[in-house]
Amino acid sequence: MDIKGAALFQEMQAYARQAQNISNDLRPGLVTTENTSQADFQGLLKMALDNVNGLQQNSNQLATAVEMGDPKVTLAQAMIAGQKASIAFEATVQVRNKLVEAYKEIMAMPV
Repeated sequence: MDIKGAALFQEMQAYARQAQNISNDLRPGLVTTENTSQADFQGLLKMALDNVNGLQQNSNQLATAVEMGDPKVTLAQAMIAGQKASIAFEATVQVRNKLVEAYKEIMAMPV
């Protein structure tokens, strides 16, 4: 696993732990027998996509600030934010491609 993959995996594990903590906070002491893996995955995926969207919006805001000559924002900050957004988007596309590939493989299985 390369460095980007390991970092993405760690980030996804952190989101999974956050989702579990939120779920436990909402229902303290309540034991359920339903399958929550779908809800956990859905929540995890939504948080990851929201994070990527936030990084892209932040990158666009910083780039606009640099273009407008805002002295509070440096070119380095804007470039770093742009690279973070780019890497996050590339990782998201790779995850999407793997999900589509897995879906196609499952659909090709004989019943």
